[in-house]
Amino acid sequence: MHSNDDLSVIESADQFDDPLDRLESVDANVPPPDPEEMLPKLRETDPSQRMLAARAFCELQDPRSIPHLIELLNDICPLVRVSAAYALGRNTSSEAVAALIELLATDWNGYVRKGIVWALGNSSDRRAVKPLIHALRTDISAVRLWAASSLAQIAKLEYEDVISAMAPLIEGLRRDAVAAVRGNCAWAIGQLCRELPSNVVYATAIDALLEALVEDEDYGVKEDAKSALLRLGDPRGLQMIEDLELEGLI
Repeated sequence: MHSNDDLSVIESADQFDDPLDRLESVDANVPPPDPEEMLPKLRETDPSQRMLAARAFCELQDPRSIPHLIELLNDICPLVRVSAAYALGRNTSSEAVAALIELLATDWNGYVRKGIVWALGNSSDRRAVKPLIHALRTDISAVRLWAASSLAQIAKLEYEDVISAMAPLIEGLRRDAVAAVRGNCAWAIGQLCRELPSNVVYATAIDALLEALVEDEDYGVKEDAKSALLRLGDPRGLQMIEDLELEGLI
Protein backbone atom coordinates (compact mmCIF):
# COMPACT_ATOMS: atom_id res chain seq x y z
CA MET A 1 0.00 0.00 0.00
CA HIS A 2 1.33 3.40 -0.94
CA SER A 3 1.61 5.78 1.99
CA ASN A 4 0.84 9.19 0.44
CA ASP A 5 -2.90 8.73 0.90
CA ASP A 6 -3.77 12.41 0.95
CA LEU A 7 -1.77 13.19 -2.21
CA SER A 8 0.21 15.73 -0.22
CA VAL A 9 3.56 14.79 -1.68
CA ILE A 10 3.71 17.89 -3.87
CA GLU A 11 5.13 20.95 -2.19
CA SER A 12 2.27 23.16 -3.37
CA ALA A 13 -1.20 21.78 -4.00
CA ASP A 14 -2.12 25.02 -5.77
CA GLN A 15 0.74 24.50 -8.18
CA PHE A 16 -0.37 20.93 -8.88
CA ASP A 17 -3.76 21.61 -10.44
CA ASP A 18 -5.11 18.37 -11.84
CA PRO A 19 -5.04 18.06 -15.64
CA LEU A 20 -8.21 15.98 -15.35
CA ASP A 21 -10.02 19.10 -14.14
CA ARG A 22 -8.77 20.91 -17.23
CA LEU A 23 -10.07 18.13 -19.47
CA GLU A 24 -13.51 18.43 -17.94
CA SER A 25 -13.69 22.22 -18.24
CA VAL A 26 -12.24 23.09 -21.65
CA ASP A 27 -13.82 26.31 -22.91
CA ALA A 28 -15.17 25.72 -26.42
CA ASN A 29 -14.73 29.42 -27.18
CA VAL A 30 -10.98 29.34 -26.54
CA PRO A 31 -8.96 28.16 -29.55
CA PRO A 32 -6.90 25.01 -28.90
CA PRO A 33 -3.11 25.24 -28.66
CA ASP A 34 -1.11 25.08 -31.87
CA PRO A 35 0.47 21.60 -32.17
CA GLU A 36 3.29 22.96 -34.31
CA GLU A 37 4.21 25.29 -31.47
CA MET A 38 3.75 22.70 -28.72
CA LEU A 39 5.64 19.76 -30.26
CA PRO A 40 9.12 21.32 -29.94
CA LYS A 41 8.35 22.36 -26.36
CA LEU A 42 8.04 18.69 -25.38
CA ARG A 43 11.84 18.56 -25.68
CA GLU A 44 12.61 21.83 -23.91
CA THR A 45 15.21 21.85 -21.12
CA ASP A 46 12.92 23.99 -18.98
CA PRO A 47 10.53 21.64 -17.10
CA SER A 48 7.81 24.28 -17.02
CA GLN A 49 7.81 24.35 -20.82
CA ARG A 50 7.71 20.56 -21.03
CA MET A 51 4.76 20.55 -18.65
CA LEU A 52 2.97 23.25 -20.65
CA ALA A 53 3.44 21.33 -23.86
CA ALA A 54 2.34 18.00 -22.35
CA ARG A 55 -0.79 19.64 -20.99
CA ALA A 56 -1.53 21.03 -24.44
CA PHE A 57 -1.72 17.45 -25.70
CA CYS A 58 -4.34 16.69 -23.06
CA GLU A 59 -6.55 18.67 -25.46
CA LEU A 60 -4.82 17.98 -28.77
CA GLN A 61 -4.65 14.67 -30.59
CA ASP A 62 -1.52 14.34 -32.69
CA PRO A 63 0.31 11.02 -33.15
CA ARG A 64 3.60 12.88 -33.50
CA SER A 65 3.44 13.70 -29.80
CA ILE A 66 3.28 10.09 -28.61
CA PRO A 67 6.98 9.12 -28.64
CA HIS A 68 7.89 12.33 -26.81
CA LEU A 69 5.11 11.88 -24.26
CA ILE A 70 6.30 8.34 -23.56
CA GLU A 71 9.78 9.72 -22.89
CA LEU A 72 8.31 12.33 -20.54
CA LEU A 73 6.86 9.56 -18.36
CA ASN A 74 10.41 9.23 -17.03
CA ASP A 75 10.85 12.96 -16.45
CA ILE A 76 12.41 13.93 -13.14
CA CYS A 77 9.59 16.42 -12.52
CA PRO A 78 6.30 14.87 -11.32
CA LEU A 79 4.36 17.78 -12.83
CA VAL A 80 5.68 16.77 -16.24
CA ARG A 81 5.05 13.05 -15.65
CA VAL A 82 1.42 13.53 -14.65
CA SER A 83 0.78 15.83 -17.60
CA ALA A 84 2.33 13.28 -19.96
CA ALA A 85 0.18 10.52 -18.48
CA TYR A 86 -3.02 12.46 -19.07
CA ALA A 87 -1.86 13.42 -22.56
CA LEU A 88 -1.34 9.74 -23.36
CA GLY A 89 -4.91 9.14 -22.22
CA ARG A 90 -5.96 11.51 -24.98
CA ASN A 91 -3.37 10.33 -27.51
CA THR A 92 -3.79 6.62 -26.97
CA SER A 93 -1.23 4.19 -28.29
CA SER A 94 -0.44 0.52 -27.75
CA GLU A 95 3.23 1.52 -27.48
CA ALA A 96 2.44 3.70 -24.48
CA VAL A 97 0.59 1.05 -22.49
CA ALA A 98 3.65 -0.90 -21.34
CA ALA A 99 5.36 2.31 -20.21
CA LEU A 100 2.25 3.45 -18.34
CA ILE A 101 1.90 0.07 -16.60
CA GLU A 102 5.56 0.09 -15.57
CA LEU A 103 5.28 3.61 -14.17
CA LEU A 104 2.09 2.75 -12.28
CA ALA A 105 4.06 0.11 -10.38
CA THR A 106 7.01 2.34 -9.54
CA ASP A 107 6.05 6.03 -9.34
CA TRP A 108 5.99 7.43 -5.80
CA ASN A 109 3.61 10.26 -6.69
CA GLY A 110 -0.12 9.75 -6.20
CA TYR A 111 -1.10 12.38 -8.74
CA VAL A 112 0.99 10.63 -11.37
CA ARG A 113 -0.54 7.23 -10.62
CA LYS A 114 -4.02 8.76 -10.76
CA GLY A 115 -3.25 10.11 -14.22
CA ILE A 116 -1.90 6.74 -15.29
CA VAL A 117 -5.03 4.80 -14.32
CA TRP A 118 -7.16 7.35 -16.17
CA ALA A 119 -4.98 6.98 -19.26
CA LEU A 120 -5.08 3.18 -19.04
CA GLY A 121 -8.86 3.33 -18.89
CA ASN A 122 -8.85 5.04 -22.28
CA SER A 123 -6.33 2.65 -23.80
CA SER A 124 -8.70 -0.16 -24.86
CA ASP A 125 -5.82 -2.52 -24.06
CA ARG A 126 -6.39 -5.71 -22.09
CA ARG A 127 -2.89 -5.52 -20.61
CA ALA A 128 -4.25 -2.82 -18.32
CA VAL A 129 -6.76 -5.07 -16.52
CA LYS A 130 -4.40 -6.72 -14.00
CA PRO A 131 -2.55 -3.50 -13.08
CA LEU A 132 -5.87 -1.71 -12.60
CA ILE A 133 -7.15 -4.51 -10.35
CA HIS A 134 -3.94 -4.24 -8.31
CA ALA A 135 -4.38 -0.46 -8.04
CA LEU A 136 -7.99 -0.87 -6.94
CA ARG A 137 -6.94 -3.19 -4.15
CA THR A 138 -3.75 -1.54 -2.92
CA ASP A 139 -3.31 2.09 -3.94
CA ILE A 140 -4.36 5.36 -2.31
CA SER A 141 -8.00 6.44 -2.39
CA ALA A 142 -7.80 8.84 -5.35
CA VAL A 143 -6.13 6.17 -7.45
CA ARG A 144 -8.56 3.46 -6.32
CA LEU A 145 -11.46 5.67 -7.35
CA TRP A 146 -10.23 6.04 -10.92
CA ALA A 147 -9.08 2.43 -11.11
CA ALA A 148 -12.68 1.32 -10.59
CA SER A 149 -13.92 3.55 -13.40
CA SER A 150 -11.10 2.52 -15.72
CA LEU A 151 -11.76 -1.17 -15.09
CA ALA A 152 -15.31 -0.72 -16.33
CA GLN A 153 -13.95 0.73 -19.57
CA ILE A 154 -11.33 -1.95 -20.20
CA ALA A 155 -12.79 -5.15 -18.74
CA LYS A 156 -16.01 -4.90 -20.75
CA LEU A 157 -14.04 -5.61 -23.92
CA GLU A 158 -13.62 -9.31 -23.10
CA TYR A 159 -15.86 -11.67 -21.13
CA GLU A 160 -12.99 -13.24 -19.15
CA ASP A 161 -11.86 -9.77 -18.08
CA VAL A 162 -15.36 -8.95 -16.85
CA ILE A 163 -15.18 -12.06 -14.68
CA SER A 164 -11.70 -11.15 -13.39
CA ALA A 165 -12.67 -7.57 -12.57
CA MET A 166 -15.96 -8.30 -10.86
CA ALA A 167 -14.55 -9.82 -7.64
CA PRO A 168 -12.25 -6.87 -6.76
CA LEU A 169 -15.00 -4.40 -7.65
CA ILE A 170 -17.45 -6.19 -5.36
CA GLU A 171 -14.77 -6.27 -2.67
CA GLY A 172 -14.28 -2.52 -3.12
CA LEU A 173 -18.01 -1.85 -2.94
CA ARG A 174 -18.34 -3.82 0.28
CA ARG A 175 -15.14 -2.90 2.09
CA ASP A 176 -13.46 0.26 0.85
CA ALA A 177 -13.26 2.87 3.58
CA VAL A 178 -13.87 5.77 1.17
CA ALA A 179 -17.46 6.35 0.06
CA ALA A 180 -16.49 7.83 -3.31
CA VAL A 181 -14.52 4.68 -4.14
CA ARG A 182 -17.44 2.48 -3.14
CA GLY A 183 -19.71 4.58 -5.33
CA ASN A 184 -17.43 4.20 -8.34
CA CYS A 185 -17.29 0.45 -7.72
CA ALA A 186 -21.09 0.36 -7.77
CA TRP A 187 -21.13 2.25 -11.07
CA ALA A 188 -18.48 -0.04 -12.56
CA ILE A 189 -20.32 -3.18 -11.44
CA GLY A 190 -23.45 -1.88 -13.13
CA GLN A 191 -21.53 -1.26 -16.35
CA LEU A 192 -19.93 -4.70 -16.38
CA CYS A 193 -23.15 -6.53 -15.51
CA ARG A 194 -24.45 -5.43 -18.90
CA GLU A 195 -21.88 -7.74 -20.47
CA LEU A 196 -22.89 -10.79 -18.41
CA PRO A 197 -25.52 -13.46 -18.91
CA SER A 198 -27.74 -14.33 -15.97
CA ASN A 199 -25.16 -16.52 -14.23
CA VAL A 200 -23.62 -16.89 -10.78
CA VAL A 201 -21.25 -13.94 -11.26
CA TYR A 202 -24.13 -11.72 -12.34
CA ALA A 203 -26.23 -12.82 -9.37
CA THR A 204 -23.36 -12.16 -6.96
CA ALA A 205 -22.88 -8.68 -8.42
CA ILE A 206 -26.59 -7.91 -8.02
CA ASP A 207 -26.42 -9.15 -4.42
CA ALA A 208 -23.57 -6.70 -3.76
CA LEU A 209 -25.51 -3.79 -5.28
CA LEU A 210 -28.60 -4.69 -3.22
CA GLU A 211 -26.46 -4.94 -0.10
CA ALA A 212 -25.04 -1.47 -0.75
CA LEU A 213 -28.51 -0.09 -1.43
CA VAL A 214 -29.80 -1.36 1.91
CA GLU A 215 -26.79 -1.28 4.20
CA ASP A 216 -24.28 1.35 3.08
CA GLU A 217 -24.17 4.29 5.46
CA ASP A 218 -23.43 6.82 2.72
CA TYR A 219 -26.36 8.26 0.80
CA GLY A 220 -24.26 8.79 -2.32
CA VAL A 221 -23.24 5.13 -2.43
CA LYS A 222 -26.88 4.11 -2.02
CA GLU A 223 -27.79 6.34 -4.96
CA ASP A 224 -24.99 4.88 -7.10
CA ALA A 225 -26.18 1.36 -6.32
CA LYS A 226 -29.77 2.33 -7.06
CA SER A 227 -28.82 3.93 -10.37
CA ALA A 228 -26.86 0.83 -11.39
CA LEU A 229 -29.81 -1.43 -10.61
CA LEU A 230 -32.26 0.82 -12.45
CA ARG A 231 -30.06 0.91 -15.56
CA LEU A 232 -29.78 -2.88 -15.51
CA GLY A 233 -33.51 -3.35 -15.06
CA ASP A 234 -32.86 -6.40 -12.91
CA PRO A 235 -36.19 -7.72 -11.52
CA ARG A 236 -34.78 -8.30 -8.01
CA GLY A 237 -33.25 -4.86 -7.99
CA LEU A 238 -36.40 -3.15 -9.21
CA GLN A 239 -38.52 -4.96 -6.63
CA MET A 240 -36.16 -4.03 -3.80
CA ILE A 241 -36.13 -0.38 -4.88
CA GLU A 242 -39.93 -0.33 -4.99
CA ASP A 243 -40.18 -1.93 -1.54
CA LEU A 244 -37.69 0.49 0.01
CA GLU A 245 -39.44 3.47 -1.57
CA LEU A 246 -42.79 2.34 -0.20
CA GLU A 247 -41.24 2.06 3.25
CA GLY A 248 -39.69 5.51 2.88
CA LEU A 249 -36.18 4.12 3.35
CA ILE A 250 -34.71 5.55 0.12
